[in-house]
Amino acid sequence: MLQFNSPQSPESEDSIRRVWGVGALCKAVSDALQTRFNPVAVKGEIAGFTRASSGHCYFTLKDAQGQLRCAMFKRAASQLDFQPKDGQAVEVFGKLGVYEARGELQMVVESMRKAGQGTLFEEFLKLKAKLDTEGLFDAARKRAIKQIPRKIGVVTSLNAAALHDVCTALKRRVPHIEVVIAPALVQGLEAPESLISALHALYGFEGVDVILLVRGGGSMEDLWGFNNELLARTIVQSPVPIISGVGHETDFTIADFCADLRAPTPTAAAELCALPRDILVERLNAASEWMTGKAEQLLDKESQRLDYLQQRLGRPSQWLRLQESLLVRHYNRLREGVRRPIDRSLNANQLLGLKLSNSVKEALQSRGDRLRGAAIRLEMLDPSLVLKRGYAWLSDSKGVPITQAAELKVDQVVNAAFGDGQAELSVISKTVAP
Repeated sequence: MLQFNSPQSPESEDSIRRVWGVGALCKAVSDALQTRFNPVAVKGEIAGFTRASSGHCYFTLKDAQGQLRCAMFKRAASQLDFQPKDGQAVEVFGKLGVYEARGELQMVVESMRKAGQGTLFEEFLKLKAKLDTEGLFDAARKRAIKQIPRKIGVVTSLNAAALHDVCTALKRRVPHIEVVIAPALVQGLEAPESLISALHALYGFEGVDVILLVRGGGSMEDLWGFNNELLARTIVQSPVPIISGVGHETDFTIADFCADLRAPTPTAAAELCALPRDILVERLNAASEWMTGKAEQLLDKESQRLDYLQQRLGRPSQWLRLQESLLVRHYNRLREGVRRPIDRSLNANQLLGLKLSNSVKEALQSRGDRLRGAAIRLEMLDPSLVLKRGYAWLSDSKGVPITQAAELKVDQVVNAAFGDGQAELSVISKTVAP
C-alpha cells in the first residue's frame, strides 16, 4: 500500500529545513565518504605529476570515464621504488576525502605500484615502432640546417609562451632574418589537423629555409597532438628542414623523431636554426682583416720593386753625362788612331791625307749630330723639365709616389715637388672620375 503525505505550507517547510555552511557541508560529505568507501584502491593513468620542494607529490589519476585529484605526502612518496611519470598506469591505495579549501574531491595516496604502461604510452610505442620500421626516423634522411636561412618559419599557438620565448631568442640572435609565423592549435583533438595545415602553409611560402615546430611543456595528454601519424608523415614530406622543440628536455613525441633536428626546448630550437649575428660579424671582420693584410703585403712588394727599378733607372741627366763622357773618350781614341797614320803618310800622299781628314771630320760631325740629338731627347725625359712646365710630383709621408686621386684621403698630408722647390699640402676634399 502506498501512502502519500499531504503538502505542507511554506511556513512549516522552512521550520524543518536545515541550512548548511559550506565548510560544514564539505566536512559532512568527507565523513560520508570516509564511512562509505575508505580505505579504497583505485587504478588509473597518471597525468600532471609534480613533486614539490617539500617532497609532497600531486597528480591526477584518470581513465576514459573520469579523473581524480590525488596527493601523496612526503612520507609515502619516500617509500616509492620507481619514479612516477605521466601516462603511466598505476594502482594506488588510500583514502577519499574532500579538500575543503576548494571543495574538491581528493584522494590521499598512501601507497602506489605499477599496473603496466598506460594506454597512451602503449599507443605511442606502437606508432613509434611502425614509423621506425618504415624508415621515417632514419638519420640518413635528415638534412643539415642552413647556417644563414633567408626566412624562418614558426608553427605554434599565438597564445603560447613558447612563441614569446622563440621570438625573444630570434630577436636577440638574428634580428636581421625575417620570421614567418603560422598559427596552430597545439593541444586537443583538433591540434594534429591544425598543425598539418600550418605546416602546409609554410611549405608554400617562398624563402622559408627552416621551420620551427614548437610548444611548451605539459603532460602526455597535453602533448598528444604531436604523436599523430598523419602529422609525422607531413613533417617527413617537408621541402625544408624542420626543428622540433616540443615540451621539456625529458619529453619526447613522434614529431621529435621525424624532425630533421630535435631541440630540448622551444628556446633551444630558436638558437639552433641559424648562426647568431655576432658570429657572422666576427667572420666578416676576420675576412676584412685578412684581405687588408694581403693588400698591404702586395703594396709593399710592388713598392720595393718600384724602388729597385728606380735605382736602376736613375736620373736621365746622369745617364746623359755618362754617355757624353763615353763619346768624348771614344772621340779622343779615334782621333789619335786616325792622326798617327795620317802624320806618317802625310808627306807621301797629301791627297789621301786630305780625304781621310775630310772623312774623319764628316764622321765626327755625324757622331756629334747624333750625340746632340740624343742629348735633346734625354733632356726631354728629365723630370725637372716637366716640373718646370707647371706640373708637380706628389708623394706620401713615406716618399711613395701618388699618381691617382683615388689614392688620396681627406685630411692627408702629402709632399709636392715643383720645378723650383718642395711644399707640404693637406687634402681638403677629392673627386674621383667615374
